[in-house]
Amino acid sequence: MKVTVLVGGVGGARFLQGVKLALGLPPVGPAPAAAEHEITAVVNVGDDIWLHGLRVCPDLDTCMYTLGGGIDVEKGWGRSEETWSVTAELEAYGADATWFGLGDRDVATHLVRTRMLRAGYPLSQVTEALCHRWQPGVTLLPASDDRVETHVVIDNPDPAAVEETPQVAIHFQEWWIRHRAAPKAYRFASVGADQAAILPEARAAIAGADVVLVAPSNPVVSIGTIVSVPGVAQALAATPAPVVGLSPIVGGAPVRGMADACLSAIAVETSAEGVGRHYGGRGEGGLLDGYLVHTGDAATVPGATVREVPLLMTDHEATAAMARAAFDLAGVGV
Repeated sequence: MKVTVLVGGVGGARFLQGVKLALGLPPVGPAPAAAEHEITAVVNVGDDIWLHGLRVCPDLDTCMYTLGGGIDVEKGWGRSEETWSVTAELEAYGADATWFGLGDRDVATHLVRTRMLRAGYPLSQVTEALCHRWQPGVTLLPASDDRVETHVVIDNPDPAAVEETPQVAIHFQEWWIRHRAAPKAYRFASVGADQAAILPEARAAIAGADVVLVAPSNPVVSIGTIVSVPGVAQALAATPAPVVGLSPIVGGAPVRGMADACLSAIAVETSAEGVGRHYGGRGEGGLLDGYLVHTGDAATVPGATVREVPLLMTDHEATAAMARAAFDLAGVGV
């Protein structure tokens, strides 16, 4: 079976582990040589950012480290057994952007990526080269080789400047990490999306899939950014494969992160139904044929079939059960 998954960072990476296990593959590490199933992840690039002259791709790296066995499991991001000498030295110099922690091991990944990008290699080829080391057992594809960065318009967090400039536009990472999404957000923009294009391999993975899954990632700045890339929505609309999404909202709250702040900015209710209606049913011109919500989170999404199942990724097996439920709703067997 060919499975294509739209994913963001931590939640998307952990969901991919469940998809692997549901297909009989190890959650961490390469697939056996004789594996009969293929998993392709189309990964959000909106969080990508230049820091200290390095190109950092948080979602791609989180997926790569998680599936390859190099992630800090407790935090869900960054390298295991990390040290922070580079960050300490940057702080000693008073360098900008010290709010974004660059671990020493992680810096090596960004150095290799940046060198390859400056040599003319596209992001997709750079990612493939990095994955040769990690062997994630999943094909990781950026949604686009082009720049598509998520920026956000917020209340100015600088009290001295707020009277003159009440609102400012900053990179999503700065709002999310430096300010912990505390300043009110008013709208998001995918900078560069109007000149970008879907990665051809991502288009082919969506078109040739037996099932397309929308991971329980942030619906606005992860899934929303992927879909904002020209060609992605069209590929999802045209694929003969069933498209099944999983709610990232359980009991009226995000399972992880601050997705509620993002949903509020675009006037979407923080609920399983709110996210489902935001995606929309394919039968009504939206994205989804099927939608899984957590047990007890009743929802109606016109144009899509909704089913309640447990949606807490407490361990690999619980996550695999979520993937199996998505396959079942899609009507595809393993």
